[in-house]
Amino acid sequence: MRPLTNIYVFACVFTFMLWNNIQPTVENEFIANYSNCLLTNVPKNIPVHTQVLDLSHNRISGLSISEFISLPDLQVLNLSHNLITELDFSVFIFNEDLEYLDLSHNNILKVYCQTLAYLRHLDLSFNNFTALPICQEFGNMFRLEYLGLSATTIRRSDFRYIIHLQLHTVILTLEQFSLYEPQSLTALNTRSLRIVFAANKNFSFSLLYDGMSTSENLKIVNLRYTLSYKYFPSPSLALLKKIKTTSLMLDTVDLQWAIILQIFLLIWYSPVEHLTVRNLTFRGPLGELTEYEFLPLLSSLEQLISLDGSMKALTLEHVRNKVYYFNQEILYRQFSEMNIASLTIYDAYMPHMLCPNRTSSFQYLNFSHNALTDELFQNCGTLTDLKLLILQRNKFESLPKVSFMTSHMKSLKYLDMSNNLLRHDAADAQCRWAESLTELDLSSNQLMDAVFECLPVNIKKLYLQNNQITSVPKEMAELKSLEVLNLASNRLSDLPGCGGFTSLEFLSVEMNSILTPSANFFQSCPRVRELQAGRNPFKCSCELQDFIRLERQSGGKLSGWPAAYVCEYPEDLQGTQLKDFHLTELACNTVLLLVTALLLTLVLVAVVAFLCIYLDVPWYVRMTWQWTQTKRRAWHKHPEEQETILQFHAFISYSERDSLWVKNELIPNLEKGEGCVQLCQHERNFVPGKSIVENIINCIEKSYKSIFVLSPNFVQSEWCHYELYFAHHKLFSGNSSSLILILLEPIPPYIIPARYHKLKALMAKRTYLEWPKEKSKRAFFWANLRAAISINLPISFEANEEQSDVTSTSSISQYVNN
Repeated sequence: MRPLTNIYVFACVFTFMLWNNIQPTVENEFIANYSNCLLTNVPKNIPVHTQVLDLSHNRISGLSISEFISLPDLQVLNLSHNLITELDFSVFIFNEDLEYLDLSHNNILKVYCQTLAYLRHLDLSFNNFTALPICQEFGNMFRLEYLGLSATTIRRSDFRYIIHLQLHTVILTLEQFSLYEPQSLTALNTRSLRIVFAANKNFSFSLLYDGMSTSENLKIVNLRYTLSYKYFPSPSLALLKKIKTTSLMLDTVDLQWAIILQIFLLIWYSPVEHLTVRNLTFRGPLGELTEYEFLPLLSSLEQLISLDGSMKALTLEHVRNKVYYFNQEILYRQFSEMNIASLTIYDAYMPHMLCPNRTSSFQYLNFSHNALTDELFQNCGTLTDLKLLILQRNKFESLPKVSFMTSHMKSLKYLDMSNNLLRHDAADAQCRWAESLTELDLSSNQLMDAVFECLPVNIKKLYLQNNQITSVPKEMAELKSLEVLNLASNRLSDLPGCGGFTSLEFLSVEMNSILTPSANFFQSCPRVRELQAGRNPFKCSCELQDFIRLERQSGGKLSGWPAAYVCEYPEDLQGTQLKDFHLTELACNTVLLLVTALLLTLVLVAVVAFLCIYLDVPWYVRMTWQWTQTKRRAWHKHPEEQETILQFHAFISYSERDSLWVKNELIPNLEKGEGCVQLCQHERNFVPGKSIVENIINCIEKSYKSIFVLSPNFVQSEWCHYELYFAHHKLFSGNSSSLILILLEPIPPYIIPARYHKLKALMAKRTYLEWPKEKSKRAFFWANLRAAISINLPISFEANEEQSDVTSTSSISQYVNN
């Protein structure tokens, strides 16, 4: 065939799309698609630069030159499936670039011819022509390669104008066929010929024979013959010598057995190398043809097929047998003894096939979609040349029996057992495969983990997808030659290792139950170049981080990344692609997490310890404990002892170094004179037998106010701090104005210890009385102080000198020394 231009190739693809009712997926300014728009006329708004125009499947009945004159760039025009009745080629006279014109499936009766010199594809098939619409002008279309025609009568003279054309494909539709002049087709010069007969009428045997004498590739559709077998003419020997066809396809064949056998005899004697018969229905003999007449035909066929012929491949697809009264083993024997290289019997409900009696020439057998069982070819040693065996969609159940079937096939390289019912248990018999077998398809069966105990040792490509495999056993036999392993659509929970697959280059585990794939896969399988692990229910957790890191390090070995790798669990991450899932190293590294937690704990302990030391927390804890113990003892006293009565106006807290000022100034000025004040002083009011802390707490609670004499000496006294702490407790539990601060001497902030933060806070927030150095201001000072502690006590008490005489000497001594 001469080379096609780019636009012609595109036109062929476009036609294929239209025949399959598929709309173009890409449309631009050069493509205009008006298919299935219920149009009755060609649209007037077609873009002027349109190169491909689809007007198929509409209701257009007529064409005019004005509709196409404005489309000078038009190259492809599809007007099929419309209502056009007349065709005038002059309509396209101004479309000089038109190469593809499809007018099939219309109602055209008459053609007015005009030479379209650039036309390569012209389809006028499936119309209502009486005679073939071949005009003299067709002879000037030297670029024409595809020609579709239709007619009810065919004469030899009909082809006289195109005898010189080198056509590639001719299609003849003869749905209303009535007359054929013998040897008319032989005038055609074409490589491929397609003849479509009417589906409900008898085909013409002369057309069949002449078609085989016309082209190398012949396809005939709708072979039906309802007359008696005896009326079906046999070809002459002279005609057989003229046959050119090497590839023959018969589609939709409904014939009697005898006619089928006669046609087969014709084909066997002919140069046909490849015969394909689709949608074959063979019926029983009719009329006077009895079984005794039918069986000799089979016998002659049996003798014939044992001879060497031209046929190399026979394909039978979708076969329906309506002959019930003869032994079908006769037919199986004919097929098994054929001296051809390739035999396909697809979808024929065939339950069995016999082993050839002698060494067979079969190299390719395809018995898919039948009813074959484990008994096929058992102990058959005559298929020694067989290389490819396809048995998918049958009823095989035992994998060991399948292996025994192949054991005598010394040349077998490829075996397809997919879509069967195969099982294998560990207790089953040992398997024995052909040593030459390198490719095995066991997909879509019922196989489990034990299948790895029954595999060919020299296998290179193994397909086990869509089974029930949960894992690859580690104790399995080594498959050192295995390069391709497909385990998709099983029940695997992890990636298999390569312990037994030292040569593995490709692995597919898609659509399994893998939550967290092992991250060391490529380390254990160094020769793997591609891993398909997508579409699994991945659990996005720390364990998956290593697998994601593996993808980055693999250099593109992870097929389908990233679209096929999506989180399934947990629910909040469902649908997230693995490439977008990230966790910190700290969250996933247990050792690092523990070390970090330990370091943080140590730092926290160190900080807490430092703060405790800096803020003297142990001291506060000790004081709180003392306060709590004192309160607890008070709680257990008798009810009459628990009642707290204010006995003093104020409790005095001061440093022993400031005792002279207290005794000489503070006490005399407050306890004597008009409006005397009852003061609680540790030297005279502490109760013997009680601890110092308990005495301090009792004195503070029995006093309306607490006076603190502040000075640099005060901040150096620990007992003063105790008294301030307990008084501060009373501040929050009782009267918020119970503290009176007297600043005896200025206190620089830097000499106040850090633990005296309460003192700092009080001095910053509360107003204190400052002891004046000038004597003239002291009267005002005492007046303010008396006013601050002025209160009527519920009971008048005498001076407490007597109490001071009985104060425990040891307690006062300890208190004073601090």
